[in-house]
Amino acid sequence: MKKAFANTRVAVKLRKSEYREEWYLYIESYPVFVPGKSTPQRLREYLNRTITTPIWDKKRNARTSSDGKVSYKPKRDLNGVIQCKSQLDQEMCIYADKIRNIRQTEYDNAALYSDTDAEQAEQMERSRSNFIEFFDHVQRTRHARSSDSIIVNWNRVYELLKIFAKGDTILFSQIDLKLMESFRSFLMTAPQGGNKSGIISQNTAATYFSIFKAALKQAFIEGYLTVDISAKVKGIQEQESRREYLTIDELNSLAQAPCDPLLKRAALFSALTGIRHCDIQKLKWSEIEEFNGGYRLNFTQQKTKGVEYMPISEQAIELCGDRQDEDMLVFEGLPDPSWINRPVKKWVEAAGIKKHITFHCFRHSYATLQLAGGTDNYTVSKMLGHTNVKTTQIYAKIVDAKKEEATKAIQLDLNKA
Repeated sequence: MKKAFANTRVAVKLRKSEYREEWYLYIESYPVFVPGKSTPQRLREYLNRTITTPIWDKKRNARTSSDGKVSYKPKRDLNGVIQCKSQLDQEMCIYADKIRNIRQTEYDNAALYSDTDAEQAEQMERSRSNFIEFFDHVQRTRHARSSDSIIVNWNRVYELLKIFAKGDTILFSQIDLKLMESFRSFLMTAPQGGNKSGIISQNTAATYFSIFKAALKQAFIEGYLTVDISAKVKGIQEQESRREYLTIDELNSLAQAPCDPLLKRAALFSALTGIRHCDIQKLKWSEIEEFNGGYRLNFTQQKTKGVEYMPISEQAIELCGDRQDEDMLVFEGLPDPSWINRPVKKWVEAAGIKKHITFHCFRHSYATLQLAGGTDNYTVSKMLGHTNVKTTQIYAKIVDAKKEEATKAIQLDLNKA
């Protein structure tokens, strides 16, 4: 006779405090069959942890009160971890999910092993798993719909891991601080991919090491690592790169200089809106809508996957041309990033501008000119779709440097006074 297993499900849940704007984290298990009870029990285990910044999923109603007020379920990531605005709260939720995973394992294996044996057997099995295979699985499942640049970067780190390992295997049991430091040093002199010669830049190495740490973080969340080792090693310090931009006078010169009409419209549109080339290339007429007597864009960024609602100026609308069918591209036929900078270079030279300008510099120009005009960092960050305002502060340094130059513009002859 087959033995019936109790399919107990364990979940992390929230309970609102009666006195403060905070929520208690607790583990709920159901059904649990307790000796002496004839019916399955619902067990709650409070973790002595509270959070204050949960993100609510407005698409999933929890309950509706008698006065008609609707509450929502917390938003969760692909692993079921509750999402928060605060980093501290997010760490609390990851901790709670680790406890949930332990409890789930205990229930799942209760009929097969003792509690200790089950935990040890599972951890032993996972320690023998291949981290490089896990890395490949993460990039194919979690980043399948990410932007092209993110996919390319994850693929390159995957290849570099195999070069570093001199094969295709790094066991989880081999991962320690020494291995992380060794891979960090390896990236500082890692070869470029494709047909390129030489080594990668320090900023590229910093990006790659961040991806490596993100994979280790995911491994910790999924229980392959018992310690969040990714948090114990510092990332590679990025070097500040020069972000070239165009002044208003230079943009006006470009507007008058000869150039392919489609390229000119798209580039100046980027300078007026700050939108990336990849988003301009895929912008549809359905994503331009009238709003409060003007116009705004309603689109999803290719790079961050963030949904943006961005008001745009009358001049930006003029550059779009006559409105077409909703499913048509606004800038139909715009060249790919791989070769669009060739005609941009000729256009810049025709306008008499000596700077090294690429298409992306029009986005830099938007950010710099907005800050120079007095728009605050937070607003510019939102307009650019940055996920972190620190990214926007890079442009503020350019503006500060220009202010310092401006202080030297007025020179008085004080010796004759």
